[in-house]
Amino acid sequence: MTAAPSLNDALPLAQRLIRCASVTPADDGAQDVLAEALASLGFTVHRLTFGETPNLYARLGAGAPHICFAGHTDVVPPGEGPPGEGPPGEGPPGQGWRHDPFGGIVEDGVLYGRGACDMKAAIAAFVAGVAQAQAADALPGSVSLLITGDEEGPARDGTVRVVEWMRDHGEVPDFCLVGEPTNPTRLGEIVKIGRRGSLSATIAVEGVQGHVAYPHLADNPVHRLLALLHALTAHRLDEGTRWFQPSSLQVTSIDVGNGAANLIPARATARLNIRYNDAHDAASLESWISAVTREHAPGARIDFHRSGDSFLTRPGPDVEALSEGIAAVFGAAPKLDTGGGTSDARFITRLCPVAEFGLVGATMHQVDERTTLGDLEALARAYAAILARFRTR
Repeated sequence: MTAAPSLNDALPLAQRLIRCASVTPADDGAQDVLAEALASLGFTVHRLTFGETPNLYARLGAGAPHICFAGHTDVVPPGEGPPGEGPPGEGPPGQGWRHDPFGGIVEDGVLYGRGACDMKAAIAAFVAGVAQAQAADALPGSVSLLITGDEEGPARDGTVRVVEWMRDHGEVPDFCLVGEPTNPTRLGEIVKIGRRGSLSATIAVEGVQGHVAYPHLADNPVHRLLALLHALTAHRLDEGTRWFQPSSLQVTSIDVGNGAANLIPARATARLNIRYNDAHDAASLESWISAVTREHAPGARIDFHRSGDSFLTRPGPDVEALSEGIAAVFGAAPKLDTGGGTSDARFITRLCPVAEFGLVGATMHQVDERTTLGDLEALARAYAAILARFRTR
């Protein structure tokens, strides 16, 4: 009988996770694989299904400090190869990949597969880091994992619901580290200590359809929509704050649905998104958009969608321990940053302080997503060093 691979090495577990085709909303056994590995290290594992979303919460130990690692086992679809190889939707999934996107193949020191950097390999690295710290008697009072299968999907029944369950059951960590790929080019560059908020809006302006030769008999909604969008985009929201870049409003579509050159349309619709810093919240931005809309397009309908407000974990002992653990492996402290899109950290910040540190993200969501074995091994050592720093701080 072949001996089971040691969990000190992140590669075998990363390969097993990648070989589960857990494209949102499917799980394909990914959380079973993780639960088995955690149980073998002594974790108490709770399987938490909300709606149809599989989630997992596991804890090892009962003392303080309590350090949580958060992530997701779901992935985006593998895609169908580079653009230009045929009409969208045709061809087998994974066409154009160097290897099977769910094969977990290693070639020339590189691990290929969907989830190799976002973020199954980081989950495996954290498990390996726990195993290494456990073997060195360097674990903090307790360690937990918050893992969802709904990060790449609508994010309704995933981390946000697990956070509620944790609060209700007294499982409140002292600090949480999310394993999203935070590094642009090399491992150890960046820790994210916050994220901008995200607010989307759809604005529909109604008019009266008519012939372009008789504009006095019609009411062109496009003109009012363009004036509205000009007023919104011409306004500078802010100059940035201590930890955040300036907020940005981007128009993402303008739709009229008019195929005739001589027809004034009855409706014009626009969509926009604001990525905003801690000078604003969703409510204040919604109020501003509504006021500008009333001025330029009275009666227009606005539908808002809030993805989450901005958040910041201010530098202090926790962030210092995180940075020291990373510096111990990579030789320099990482830059503290708040850029990029949203992540599930926006839900976890409601429970405890949170930061993010994972692999190099250059190939996430791309064909041939990958990570080097050197980075995978180094990330596991960094996670072990971080746990040791929290034990001694």
